[in-house]
Amino acid sequence: MWESIAAPAAGLMAAMAAALPTPPPSVDAAPVLTSTPFGALPGQQVTHTVTISGSGTLTTTRVTFTTTVDLDGVTARAEPGRCAASPRTVVCDLGDLRLGPAGAAPRITISGRVRPGAPPGTVVRNRVDVTSVETTATGARTTSNAYLLPGSTATPTDPRSTALASEVPPPGRSMRLPALAAAAVAGAVAAAALLTRRRLRRRPGSPPADRL
Repeated sequence: MWESIAAPAAGLMAAMAAALPTPPPSVDAAPVLTSTPFGALPGQQVTHTVTISGSGTLTTTRVTFTTTVDLDGVTARAEPGRCAASPRTVVCDLGDLRLGPAGAAPRITISGRVRPGAPPGTVVRNRVDVTSVETTATGARTTSNAYLLPGSTATPTDPRSTALASEVPPPGRSMRLPALAAAAVAGAVAAAALLTRRRLRRRPGSPPADRL
């Protein structure tokens, strides 16, 4: 009796196991990004090289390169595979890759000229993502590098401070202005007193000038 029950159960378990999806084989893949020269300035030619090292098999492999500054005249070449390039994004389909010491590591070469006009202080970030059937569950393999475009070292000037500075008299002049004004007032008072004394002398019956 037990044998009659065990046989169908074993068959059912085998059928269920066959229906379950087969987990993808483990793969060890690591992208490496090299930028030459590192820290390229606006107007300068730069070459980004991507290689994939590791062991195992990658199925339907895609490599995506992105950058935060535009590249003029950008070109991309994959060995093996083919690429589609735009000023900030390069997508390369490499197909199935067998990684290991037996063959050469897949390589992608991206070249272009950093577009002039990027303001100082801009963060230039270059990033590489590698995806395949095997990385669907674990996520893309990623690497990147980054640098900061050099900025101006000049101290910013406040226009209002400049205007106020132009209105302030040079040293020494501000001290002479009150003295000149006081001298002018004193001269005016003395002249008025002298005129008054002369008028009083001309009036008939006026007391002598020395009594004033």
